[in-house]
Amino acid sequence: GYLVVGTSTVPVGTAQSLRHELAKTAPQADLAWNPEFLREGFAVEDTLHPNRLVVGVTSDAAEDKLKEIYKSNLAENTPWVRADLPTAELVKVAANSFLATKISFINAMAEVCEASGGDVTVLAKAIGYDPRIGSRFLQAGIGFGGGCLPKDIRAFMARAGELGAEQALEFLREIDSINLRARQRVIELVRKDLSDDLSGKKITVLGAAFKPDSDDVRDSPALDIAVQIAAAGATVTIHDPKAIEPARKRFPTLNYSENVESALKGADLVLHLTEWQVYRDLDPVKMKALVTNPIMIDGRNALDRSAWIAAGWKFRALGRTN
Repeated sequence: GYLVVGTSTVPVGTAQSLRHELAKTAPQADLAWNPEFLREGFAVEDTLHPNRLVVGVTSDAAEDKLKEIYKSNLAENTPWVRADLPTAELVKVAANSFLATKISFINAMAEVCEASGGDVTVLAKAIGYDPRIGSRFLQAGIGFGGGCLPKDIRAFMARAGELGAEQALEFLREIDSINLRARQRVIELVRKDLSDDLSGKKITVLGAAFKPDSDDVRDSPALDIAVQIAAAGATVTIHDPKAIEPARKRFPTLNYSENVESALKGADLVLHLTEWQVYRDLDPVKMKALVTNPIMIDGRNALDRSAWIAAGWKFRALGRTN
């Protein structure tokens, strides 16, 4: 018989419904679910060398067909997980929700650090050495965005609600809420530094993509912040090494600059919102000569704070004493 294989991220229960439909129209066909775990920017690498293979099947015959398809990966000892259909559907959203949880957790800790005089970057480093926790995704800042994490979490939230899993729903809602709150906290820092009056102020935003090494601006925290600041009356100029055109298509009323130096010229405040290497490599002394007011808000906790302060900048970041 035939085997139909689904790979998309879908609400749990979808595969079972499809299986019933398939039974009516093609009783000789079977259905399997094989979620993909492709990372943006690494799709080819992740397809050729996945870090695990998850197959949701209802028969040994279906599993055998998939093992035949993936025999080269199995020869490389890629972990193989056989699951039922609902579990296979849950793997991707559960993994994404866990990553989002780590990011929102460290952003919650950033608020505690600010309130207590602690430093979230040192805290993250210290807890990251614990092998049970690990240091990945423990960088406090303006939170996550992109076309997957926010969408997956909200879809998972809705499905958990439909299934009556109230605690899961509340938990996921809190992760989403902490994530959006991080963006507002940066805007609060901007207002504080500019005496709550943004009208006519020139603000430079470094970064438009939702993450470095990508031109993807879907649900970009950087652009969300830029739009809100512009709506409050500021003149916003955005620089990004790769994402200027996609950003311009989405938000044509903002100003864009292909060149970092010209973007910084005459700025009353600078926001670092996507952690590209090119921004880490900027010389704070040279940059200070270009701006009107040397105020840097590092929304990604990625710049060398001491170097910027030594160069005469007022330096602010989430989760550190400002």
